[in-house]
Amino acid sequence: QIEKQFGKGAVMRLGENKHMNIEHISTGSLSLDIALGIGGLPRGRIVEIYGPESSGKTTLSLHCIAEGQKNGGNVAFIDVEHALDPTYAAALGVDVDSLLVSQPDTGEDALEIAEALIRSGAIDVIVIDSVAALVPKAEIEGEMGDSHVGLHARLMSQALRKLAGAISKSNCVAIFINQLREKVGVVYGNPEVTTGGRALKFYSSVRIDIRRVETLKSGGEMVGSHTRAKVVKNKIAPP
Repeated sequence: QIEKQFGKGAVMRLGENKHMNIEHISTGSLSLDIALGIGGLPRGRIVEIYGPESSGKTTLSLHCIAEGQKNGGNVAFIDVEHALDPTYAAALGVDVDSLLVSQPDTGEDALEIAEALIRSGAIDVIVIDSVAALVPKAEIEGEMGDSHVGLHARLMSQALRKLAGAISKSNCVAIFINQLREKVGVVYGNPEVTTGGRALKFYSSVRIDIRRVETLKSGGEMVGSHTRAKVVKNKIAPP
């Protein structure tokens, strides 16, 4: 009866449904893959990577993109910050020639492009860099000092409601990079908060907090960063 009304596969037994077994794409870091419990980031789920500036968020995402390409998949990078460095991406093993890149002007455009790519079913990994830079159209078209309370959070909430189902069906990893902000007047507890409201926290199956611990030097020259990644939320394996 239900299948007649809503189409095939509207209701099924969990054991018969192969789609529920979660596939993954490696993060390019063995210790992080082990910490995630399934050997990488889950396909068909939303992942949030957040942390302070230059802590390695985009670097981690580019590693995931490189791994996705190694498996023969198509990958997309929605560069809302307009700050992607092709030379650096290539140095991390990304095939720059086949990487799909979009640099939209407004948050609405970015999320609509992301939705179109996800619904096409041809994408294995999509990265949105970053949530904080998804500026609503009303804000771009308005004056500099205008107040737009809750507009960004509303945009994210609506977008994630639409995207969550499409991401699950397309079996692609959707990585949202996010920045940190300080809450004013917090005496107890952590004053840090991610941008874009609470929707992303709820919809993410995995949330990774990434911090730079120290700078690696060789002969007085900076050669890299030692970072610590903490899996803050994990719905796909025991924490």
